[in-house]
Amino acid sequence: MSRALSADPFSLAKGLDSIRAAGRFRTRHTVTSAQGAVLRADGRNYINFSGNDYLGMANDGRVVQALQSAAAVYGAGSGASQLICGYSRAHEHLEQALAQQLGRSRAVLFSSGYLANLAVVTTFAARREDVVVMDRENHASLIDGALLARAGLRRYRHLDVAELDSLCGNGRSLVATDGVFSMDGSIAPLPEITAICARRRALLAVDDAHGFCVLGKDGGGTPEHYSLDQTQVPVLMGTFGKACGVSGAFVAGPDDVIETLIQTGRPYIYTTAMPPALAAAISESLVIITRESWRREKLRALVARFIRGARELGLPLIPSETHIQGLLAGSGEAAVRTSDRLRERGFWVNAIRPPTVAKNTERLRITLSAGHSEEQVDCLLDALAQVEKRQQP
Repeated sequence: MSRALSADPFSLAKGLDSIRAAGRFRTRHTVTSAQGAVLRADGRNYINFSGNDYLGMANDGRVVQALQSAAAVYGAGSGASQLICGYSRAHEHLEQALAQQLGRSRAVLFSSGYLANLAVVTTFAARREDVVVMDRENHASLIDGALLARAGLRRYRHLDVAELDSLCGNGRSLVATDGVFSMDGSIAPLPEITAICARRRALLAVDDAHGFCVLGKDGGGTPEHYSLDQTQVPVLMGTFGKACGVSGAFVAGPDDVIETLIQTGRPYIYTTAMPPALAAAISESLVIITRESWRREKLRALVARFIRGARELGLPLIPSETHIQGLLAGSGEAAVRTSDRLRERGFWVNAIRPPTVAKNTERLRITLSAGHSEEQVDCLLDALAQVEKRQQP
């Protein structure tokens, strides 16, 4: 009689106990409603200040209808990778629309932002003599891409362009940065970074997942915010699961950049294409976002309202002028406690703890959306004030 296989040699139970003991154990909550400013979970409605649906598009009826109509034509899935037979007219149309909207030569689609970043870093830092230089607060997908790549990895202090300059080598360097940083809402100083890359002859890649469609006059993201074109930011990654309200990602840039990703990017070559229906829904979302500029204007007004109110209350905000606001908690336990007390009051605001952020920088991550009302923002501020008062000795 053969012995049952056991996971014990890997000490999985001990590892989980360590996570619990460190106060880093995470729990999933089952949401039973569509995404939006209000969520339903555990039999109760919550005002949602944790999602990434920055422009209120995730449950827009026109986007939903576009997805349903395209599914009736193309079916539920793409059936293969893009280089086999999974590349549809819906994908092609979206790529062309993206390139035109962003003022770039071409765009190529990915199933997720994680895969897009893995493709960018492993493709453009493929030699052992190459160097990847990146901000310490970059998204995990960029860091993981660098760990998978053959190149050496060098990381500079958050937003420290002087250290970035000192870390760029004399050979081939890939500089990678978030556009808007997901955990504190800061914006990368792209004009200074592009100047360094031009002088050092380094290739610049910007992950603009949280800036795309939100920043810039026409929603072109962080590059448009700074009036930078594809010669200055040749590799631009963006996602569709945030401001667009759908799913998936893209990389846009000069023809040689995009063709190199198509021909040699392993996460592109060996991944099933996103369903064509999703591509159609994204195309519709982009049309709406471009036409309805009031969404960006409303979001900016709500952000200003929240920042003004938080400052009046003396809340310990991390400096940010964007739709992502970080409220320092002091410890992981305090962050969880504050999140739980807000949940009791009907607000969904997640605690962010290590390893997502560094120890002693635990925080609440508060995100605002064009789907929110002024009243909801004011109610959140009132709840934060009550929780802060309750926690004072």
